[in-house]
Amino acid sequence: MNGDKETTERPTGDLVRQLSEQTSTLIRDEIRLARLEMLDSLGNAKSGAGLYGGAGTAALYGVGAVVAGLVLALALAVPAWAAALIVGAVLLAAAGALARMGRGRFRRAAPPLPREAAAGVRQDIDTVKGGLHK
Repeated sequence: MNGDKETTERPTGDLVRQLSEQTSTLIRDEIRLARLEMLDSLGNAKSGAGLYGGAGTAALYGVGAVVAGLVLALALAVPAWAAALIVGAVLLAAAGALARMGRGRFRRAAPPLPREAAAGVRQDIDTVKGGLHK
């Protein structure tokens, strides 16, 4: 009860100043939250790009090994061609796994929008609007 009496007796200038300070603090906090969300999203994108790069490298080695295996098979020099094909298949399987993992990371990163911060700002605006209409 005492708090209500104290609020109603405060000059309008003090209330406006307090509103300005609280609004400024609220906006700074929301911007900080949006920045943290964007940095998290960027981290996922960087990780996904690295995994895609790894997939490309593994695929390149896999294709090289398969080609070497085919060359050895055609030459019929020694049974080493089978080993080259097995190594190539394993490298291509690894490339597929890395590509799948990279795609998952990219999907988590996109779209890079600060959803929590936006929801917080919407809620803050609704709260302020609700307080003004009372």
